[in-house]
Formats: sequence, C-alpha cells, structure tokens
Amino acid sequence: MIKQHIARYSRLALLLLILGMATPTLAADPEKTNVNTANTEQLAELPGIGSAKAAEIIRDRESNGPFESAEDLTRVKGIGEAIASKVEDHISF
Repeated sequence: MIKQHIARYSRLALLLLILGMATPTLAADPEKTNVNTANTEQLAELPGIGSAKAAEIIRDRESNGPFESAEDLTRVKGIGEAIASKVEDHISF
C-alpha cells in the first residue's frame, strides 16, 4: 500500500515538474524581429512587408547603416508611416 502511494506521488511530482518547466515557454511573448540582423525570410513575415520590401530593408540597412526606430523604416522604398506603424510592435533594433 505504501509503495503504491509513493509511486503515485512520484508520478504526480514528475508531472508537476514537467508542467512547471513548460509554463515559462507557454507564457512567453513571441519574439520580436530585429530589423538590423534579420534575414529576408524573417523580415518578410512581418505584417505588410513581404519579400520585396524585406529585400529593400536589407539593401537600405547595408547602404545606410542600422535602423534605430520604426520611423527609420520609412526611408525604405515602399514603406510609409502606415506600414511602419503596423510593424512597430513586432520589431526590435
């Protein structure tokens, strides 16, 4: 009888341990995309960007240096205030 209780509590403890380790991952916010290091595929996933604008972002970044704000993205051909505002919560620098 005691062995059954120990086995049951051991399984419960293991389950709680596993769930405890998974909780931070489940609760974490999605990562932001760093526009100064992201590749074309990563940039293309941003709302309103796509592959053509992603390539332009990289070209601009290589020619003019890093972006420091979402507003800086407006220097890229095809990206205006509306798109910069749309991606602002999804990017980092």
